[in-house]
Amino acid sequence: MFSKVGKASRRILVADDDPVVRHLLTSIVEKEGYIPVVAEDGREAFRILQSDADFRAGIFDMMMPHLEGLDIIRYMRTEKRLQRIPVMMISAERDLKLMANSFVAGATIFLTKPFKSDQFQTTLRILLTNKITSGKTPPH
Repeated sequence: MFSKVGKASRRILVADDDPVVRHLLTSIVEKEGYIPVVAEDGREAFRILQSDADFRAGIFDMMMPHLEGLDIIRYMRTEKRLQRIPVMMISAERDLKLMANSFVAGATIFLTKPFKSDQFQTTLRILLTNKITSGKTPPH
């Protein structure tokens, strides 16, 4: 049986308004041994984060109804209880400025759509093993 800390370290918030992409993301998250907590749009992800900070990571689509992924990341970086959560931003946009804006806002890693399952799986593993968190440098 998981302890509360054990469960929290296994949960990943997944927010994407496309049901096909959302299903793919959650399937791979589960395959990797994590528990997906699903949001169908940015507003739902925001509501979840307002009351729950026990996530190992967040995976957000850039363009979603109501609130975009960047808005969610900006909110997370203003809340001390959420700042430690690494975030993967995913987007169909291949604009370098958009990618740069994601990192400035606090994204840990960026993945462009379309992507193959193994690309997402590898990127997820990098996100989850990455010791870099917002505003901190890795130990040498």
